[in-house]
This record gives sequence, C-alpha cells and structure tokens, in this order.
Amino acid sequence: MSVQMVIELREKRGATPILQAIEAYKARLRASIERTRRRLAQFEGQYGVDTAHFLQEMAAEDLEGGDLEYVEWAGEAKLLEGLEAELTELEHARFQLPFSDL
Repeated sequence: MSVQMVIELREKRGATPILQAIEAYKARLRASIERTRRRLAQFEGQYGVDTAHFLQEMAAEDLEGGDLEYVEWAGEAKLLEGLEAELTELEHARFQLPFSDL
C-alpha cells in the first residue's frame, strides 16, 4: 500500500532545500549503515560467526563480554535493520513537482 504526502510551499524555490535535506539525510543514513556494518564485522571476526548465526544460536554466556557484549551485538544488528529499512523507504519515495525550473 502506498501513502501519498503533500507538502505545500509558499514559493517554488522552497522545494530545493527540502530535496537537498532529504538527500543529505540519505547520505547520513548510508554512513550510519556502513559504520554499523563495520561494528558487526568486528563482532563476527572476533567470534567467527555471522550475525544471523549469533542471533539464532548464541547466548550471552557464549561471549567473552557476557551480557553487555550480547546486548551491544544484538543492538547493532537491530540498528542496522532499522537504518536499512528507513533508507529503502526514502530510496523508493517518489516526488512530482508541478514546475520544472528549480
């Protein structure tokens, strides 16, 4: 199901900063995704298992850092999921401007 959102602006030039802000936010999301992937790769390298295996098969007792490290790894995985979902949503967003001379 798609949702349509309307933004009314006083002037047509007001669209440019909004589009630039969306692009800047997408760039920040991409940077956050890369940082989170690097952090997950550190955990995966340290324990020799991928994150999917960790989430399905491992418990805090399996990690050197115990509960704290378990929460950090699982938290990074959940964070990545949310960041990727948000970026996907923005990447698939369409916009139509009634004027073409921005």
